[in-house]
Amino acid sequence: MNTTTNHLFEHNLSMGEYLMRRYKRMARAFSCDARDEQTWRRWAIQAREALHEAMAPWPQPCSLDVLVTERIACEGYMREKVLFRSEQDMCVPAYVLVPTVPPPADANGYPAMICQHGHGHGKDDVVGITHGTLDRWSTRQTLRYDYGLTLVQRGYVVIAMDARGFGERALGYPAGTGEHGCNMVQMKAQLLGLNLLTLNVYDLMRCLDYLHTRPEVDPQRVGCAGLSYGGTLTLFAAALDERIGVAIISGYLGSLWEQTFVRGDTCGQQIIPNLLAWGELADVACLIAPRPLLIESGTEDELFGIEAACRVCSQVERVYATLNVPERMAQNVFEGGHRWDGTRTEGWLARWL
Repeated sequence: MNTTTNHLFEHNLSMGEYLMRRYKRMARAFSCDARDEQTWRRWAIQAREALHEAMAPWPQPCSLDVLVTERIACEGYMREKVLFRSEQDMCVPAYVLVPTVPPPADANGYPAMICQHGHGHGKDDVVGITHGTLDRWSTRQTLRYDYGLTLVQRGYVVIAMDARGFGERALGYPAGTGEHGCNMVQMKAQLLGLNLLTLNVYDLMRCLDYLHTRPEVDPQRVGCAGLSYGGTLTLFAAALDERIGVAIISGYLGSLWEQTFVRGDTCGQQIIPNLLAWGELADVACLIAPRPLLIESGTEDELFGIEAACRVCSQVERVYATLNVPERMAQNVFEGGHRWDGTRTEGWLARWL
């Protein structure tokens, strides 16, 4: 039987439009709108607990069982390769760079930085290892990826790990297909009720645990920095773990609306299921306050638009102003694309770490 009607109405067939409308209608339980310090502190306690729960399940802690597999003297620093256990059935490979120049006599050891990679060749990129290949050399030059190497030369102990799905922890996808590889790892993990962003944030926290065992490190002076997916991990780890004293996020902080619903260009490892019911990336960043936070944003970043980045940074700046520490949050806007800049890094760390 045919049914006819005399009025017109929309027949939406677009899943993109459907999902964007759902985003706009969805309430975010922990959007940060605190206008005074007391309100913010109540919000932060509740929001951090809820974010931790939203990212569950978390691995069970275990002994680090550290193994040093190599030690190489480099110009101005010693490079160690270490393995440590993050959970009973998973080890983390990492490079630890230690300056050969001793710390100042009045210091309680070296300050330390966790330097986290994004898409590419894993920890090798961050410490400047190219293996004599054009692909790796180009990645290092184009993205200015070797910020770990730069920081050890400035007197910081540096740890750079391979995130799950990258470097020595990849599934064996050839160079140049890292994004496909990390998405496949994410899909397999999701089938088991796991989330790669949670697991990698946990491993980054285990890097903190390990740094605290190193006698040459001042445990009160540990920061974290990362480009792109490294910025993702820095954002969430710093929001959840207050042992991170300073955070530098490059080529990442914007909005989930911009990344996924508008540009549609991100990998599955950067997503927490149902995160938008909790809040947005600006709200995650507000959990880092009042600790020092530096954001790097390129004017030509094709992955994370500058307009969204500036808008989100303005939201976070308001929280720092509310807490009467506006000087502890800054956005470094530089001319360039999706890369590490580093122009303000040395001064920022010298001031706050």
